[in-house]
Parts: sequence; structure tokens; C-alpha cells
Amino acid sequence: MNTSKHKHFHFEVWSIDKLENFLSVREGEWRVGQQLAKNELKKVKYVLLGIEEGMGPMANNGFSGSENAFSAFLSNFLNTQVHSRFTATEIQIVGSIKQNVQFESVTQARTHVEELDAFVEEILDSFLVEGQIPIVVGGGHNNALPIMRWVAKHSKVHILNLDPHADCRKEEGRHSGNSFTIALHHKTIQSYSVLGLHEAYNNQFILDFLEKHRCFHTYFEDYLCQNRNLIKDLTHVIDNCETDSKLGIEIDMDAMAFMPSSAFSPSGWSVNEVRAFCLELSRFKNHIAYLHLPEAAPKTELEKKVVGKTLSYFVRDFINVK
Repeated sequence: MNTSKHKHFHFEVWSIDKLENFLSVREGEWRVGQQLAKNELKKVKYVLLGIEEGMGPMANNGFSGSENAFSAFLSNFLNTQVHSRFTATEIQIVGSIKQNVQFESVTQARTHVEELDAFVEEILDSFLVEGQIPIVVGGGHNNALPIMRWVAKHSKVHILNLDPHADCRKEEGRHSGNSFTIALHHKTIQSYSVLGLHEAYNNQFILDFLEKHRCFHTYFEDYLCQNRNLIKDLTHVIDNCETDSKLGIEIDMDAMAFMPSSAFSPSGWSVNEVRAFCLELSRFKNHIAYLHLPEAAPKTELEKKVVGKTLSYFVRDFINVK
């Protein structure tokens, strides 16, 4: 079970022994890593799962590096402070899925994404218990599909994606750009909403697909002109979900300006704007099925610091109790 069907991926269970690779402590302080050493996986509300792969973005002609995001996140998150405003008693790490081989071409990469799909779903099935909310960090947006499939076994699911790209490309072999196409086509999800599309980077097929499936979508350009408000649109999506369903939250790291990611852009949300989005989400925890933070792709040490701190802020903001 710790290795995928064709052995291209394996799952590494988290253990306290790994803390020494990430944790730095000071006398008189209590860090998240120290608290996690005391938390029991089956009793926490939030379960962190890392995915260390770059195959999905590669299969979609994206930049490499998404395999580095989870370790960059851990180095920062485990060293953040625990105190009266953030107790960290409700979160634990289950482990990470790692890519065993390097693929040499887009065509080769596409042939193995479905193997990863099945493996991600299997890990979620095996390690999470009812009522827990997975927070999935790293890897490509291809991993949204198995997460959605996992949620759909237990509940109706609506999806909200903060993303410059709708990721509704044709079903031309699995990759990071068509998870939502497949989920809608196979009725895995009840609805799909995507906020902040960049009009220059979504083709006519995608726009027609969104209209055909009545997907609520907005354009980043409208926020620039102050014709829209991100928090109001978030509330609109939540208000229009069925009461007996859950909401899956997708935040593509491409959505932020100058973020090291698989589709780097100088235009996008600021980190603080997305932090406000995550803090607002914390008000709706009972409605949320999961949080997925894919597509960060750091390579240099500076990029790893930027990505690691940003992801750490998002996770803390999401599980924060206002």
C-alpha cells in the first residue's frame, strides 16, 4: 500500500524522528513541530498530506519544481510559534507522496498521471477518518481529481478554485490542466466555481466549457477595475452550495503575482489578499471538505523561502480560530 501500482510513487509516513531535519527551537518558545509531536493523528481535525511530484505540471507543459513545495513548507511551518492565538492542537502530518522516477517527456509523463490519481485516493482512504479535513500541499493541480473523488464517496461536493486558469482543458491524457473537466464530465462534483481567471490565458474551448456547465467564474481584470470583490464572491459561492454538501477549496499558487510556480506570472493577487481569503474561509469550516495548495514550484533557496513562508501563512490562516 506504500507504493503505487507501477512503483513510480511511494508514500512516506510521517514520524516524530523526521522533526530533527526541520525543527529549530529557542528556549522559552513552543513551536508547531513540538506540538505536532504530541498530537494523535486520529484525533485531530486537520490532516496535512504532502505531494512531492512535478509530473502533472510537466504533462501540461508547465515549469518543474512543484516536487519541492512540501519540504519548503515544512521547514517554515514547523518552526512557527504556538501561543494563545494559535494552539496547533487540531493538526497533524500524515506523510507525503513522493515521485520515484524522472520522466523525460510530456508524453511519458501523461501516461503515469492516472497511476498517481489512484494512489492519492488510496492514501486518503487509508489514513483519514470521518470528519477530518485534509490539507494537501505541493505537487500539481492534477491531484485535485483524486481528492474530489475521495470527497464524493462521502458527500456531495462543490468546488471553489482561486486560479488564473480554469484547468478545464480537453481530456487529452491526464495532466494538471484537466482535473475539473473530468470531474464535471463524470459528475464527480455538483458544481465548479473559479475566481480570478486571466482572460489572456484561457482558450475558447475552456470558456465555452464553463458556460456549458454553468460554472460561476470571474476575471481578474474585473477585480483590477474594482468592479468585483473577492470576499463577496467567496460568500456568493458558499451561499449557493447545497446545505447537505461540502465545499472543496483549491488555491493555485499561480494566482499570486511573482510567486515561484508552474505558470509564473507578474500579474495576480498579492499574498496578503489570498491570506484574507484563507482567513475568511476559516469562518466556514463546517462546510469545507478540504484545502488544496498546488502548483508552487520553488527551485532556488530564495524561492523555497518565499514559497515555504507563503504556504505556512495560508495553512495557519485557514485553521485559525477567529
